[in-house]
Amino acid sequence: MAEVIKMPLLSDTMKEGVVAEWHKKVGDKVKENELIAEIESDKATMEFESPVEGVLLYHADAGKPIAVNAVLAIVGELGEDISAYLNESTNDNATENAPPNTDVTPIPEPQAVEVVDTNNDNGRLKVSPVAKSMATENHIDIKKVKGTGDDGRIIKRDIEAILQTTETKVVEITPSVTIVPPPVETIPIVEPTTQTVAPAAQATEQIRTAFTYIGTEQYNDVRVSQMRKVIARRLTDSKNTAPHFYLKLTVNMNEAVKFRQAINEFSPVKISFNDIVIKACAMALRQHAAVNSSWLDDKIRYNHHISIGMAVALEDGLVVPVIRFADNKSLGQISTEAKDLGAKARDKKLSTPDMQGNTFTISNLGMFDVEEFTAIINPPDACILAVGTIKEMPAIENGTVVAQQQMKLTLSCDHRVVDGATGAKFLQTLQKLLENPMSLMV
Repeated sequence: MAEVIKMPLLSDTMKEGVVAEWHKKVGDKVKENELIAEIESDKATMEFESPVEGVLLYHADAGKPIAVNAVLAIVGELGEDISAYLNESTNDNATENAPPNTDVTPIPEPQAVEVVDTNNDNGRLKVSPVAKSMATENHIDIKKVKGTGDDGRIIKRDIEAILQTTETKVVEITPSVTIVPPPVETIPIVEPTTQTVAPAAQATEQIRTAFTYIGTEQYNDVRVSQMRKVIARRLTDSKNTAPHFYLKLTVNMNEAVKFRQAINEFSPVKISFNDIVIKACAMALRQHAAVNSSWLDDKIRYNHHISIGMAVALEDGLVVPVIRFADNKSLGQISTEAKDLGAKARDKKLSTPDMQGNTFTISNLGMFDVEEFTAIINPPDACILAVGTIKEMPAIENGTVVAQQQMKLTLSCDHRVVDGATGAKFLQTLQKLLENPMSLMV
């Protein structure tokens, strides 16, 4: 008996999936737990292994949405009849997509209208309403059109034929620049004592006509991935539902720069500034439970554990793997886990548990030299921290202008949960930890 493989539920919010790539084709033998496809869920693209062994007798088309629990593939014995399974799937889809009322009242074909033609022997022409409308819109003399319909009736295709023969055809031209040199006499040569110059209008016209640009407008449409669809929906909901406000603060990173350089001399793993920020945020959240919380409509959840979501940018969108219990982990542990999660994200191997359970999120664009930005809150968190690059800037210390390594932070807060003073106090604590990084070792 053939085994029907259905589209799996790869996340708690997934409603449909898309096969990004099939690694097996119909007729191939597959083993149990062998990779056969990559499936786009609403959160990531994941590898899918066959739960059974046999011959792949059918698989759904790649690139098309497939509802959860719909037929993804059928595995059985070579030559086995699977039409019953496919018909059942087709009937189920037809039932789900059938319109509530299938009674359709037929629309009668428009009758031809008569137009007086003084050049015709019988004085009248038969013209369909569509043809008459098209002729009027395109300024075509209907009396000069030869009809090909019944009894010489002028119909739509007659007007289209005229438009095709008279319309200027667009020929795609490789974009290029044609330089038309101005005549030698364009700029008059004047004697040094002469103050006469070419009129401004004439000079402008010379510049305008000197270059002629010829090209074509081009574009390509790309299907929106499942991940991008969900990102768009969730962030739109977050922005429209949660009343955002933003708090900005600049941190003196001089000591953090020295601290990182010193610790990397003996650390078995390289510590990044992002690792330091994650650790500092986790420790600051210990003191500010309101920031480490979630809005749940009829209640506010204050989390006692601290799990930091780490935004990672991919070609298809943004994923947020989670470093759990970050406040209890060392910088070395955080660095190792962050690197592992980042690699899994780029290789599209993140599991659903890897992306669940965040209580606070950090989005860092410092590696792209972005100085500051605002981020949209990542539900269910009440806050998200946007981290900019570290940049040397002039600052005043003890009345003297000195060079200072500065980093700008922007905290986006859900005003339903976090008040301005609460968010500000959290940022002050975070600033103190980053400016005194030895405290992260306590």
